[in-house]
Amino acid sequence: MAKSSKDRDRAARIEKMQRETASAERRRTLVVVVICGVIALAIVGATAWKVISDRQRAEEVAGTPLVELGLSASEVSCTDVSTEPGEGGGEHLDGQDIDYPSSPPAFGAHWNGPADFERKFYTASDRPEVERLVHNLEHGYTVLWYDETIADSADDLKVVQEMAEKFELETVPDDPEAYNEAKFIAAPWTSDDGKAFPDGAHVALTHWAAQGENAAEGEGLGATMYCERPSGEAVGDFMEEYPASNALEANGV
Repeated sequence: MAKSSKDRDRAARIEKMQRETASAERRRTLVVVVICGVIALAIVGATAWKVISDRQRAEEVAGTPLVELGLSASEVSCTDVSTEPGEGGGEHLDGQDIDYPSSPPAFGAHWNGPADFERKFYTASDRPEVERLVHNLEHGYTVLWYDETIADSADDLKVVQEMAEKFELETVPDDPEAYNEAKFIAAPWTSDDGKAFPDGAHVALTHWAAQGENAAEGEGLGATMYCERPSGEAVGDFMEEYPASNALEANGV
């Protein structure tokens, strides 16, 4: 009888331990489920917030005239536009590193494939080769080059991004005028690309025009303007003086 009683007590303790273990396991499972649910809700909430925030920001930028983005032209100490005879029109040196005399280039030999029309803003991590962007210049683009000082400034870089967004189009329009008006690219100029900009300048605007003072016959001219910081007004003034229609190869791209 004593042995039977001990067996029952032992069985009871084992059963109790099993119940307690099962209960603890259920609690752990519940905690894990709750934590996962909270994390999932946080992720969904953060994603939704970003989507809404990005949409609101896009609407704000779309409703803001280019001239109001960044500082005024008078506040960013822009240089006068300098021009020099162009060269290299139609000269395609695919795959070759080209040593451009100007930092950044406004004309010259280039690679055959230009950068995509749809992209208007690049960083150092995804920018096309300079040789491709020069091909875009040949087709009438204005390129805004920003240096590492601008890249390291969240406020200034945001202005550059917003200016680029003003030129974005989801599809290439049938209207040639609208198509040309969107020929703008903002891209970084890094220490690996060549000489730094002149002292005090951190933004450069370049355009390869077909006609104008100092234009070479059949090669046009390169126009360059440097500014201390990004200015939508300065960009608008520059592109008005040197529109996309004034280019060696104004059609296409």
